[in-house]
Amino acid sequence: MKTIETIATVTKDGKITAQLPLDIPEGEHLVVIVIDEKPLTEEEHKKENKAPFKFPAYPVGLVSESLTFRREDLYAND
Repeated sequence: MKTIETIATVTKDGKITAQLPLDIPEGEHLVVIVIDEKPLTEEEHKKENKAPFKFPAYPVGLVSESLTFRREDLYAND
């Protein structure tokens, strides 16, 4: 079982079109659709189409800027 969150287009005649990941094999599948009662506004649609989980670098001062995470820095020679 796989959970996919995507934006779907609903036509006047009640048909739905959605983009799925390419790893879903073609054929008939049992699906469950949960739909908001109101369509997305143009602003919400633009917001939803942004790449998820894009975290900018933000220094919090927990490590020294000169510190690296090379193997030599993490492990002793013994």
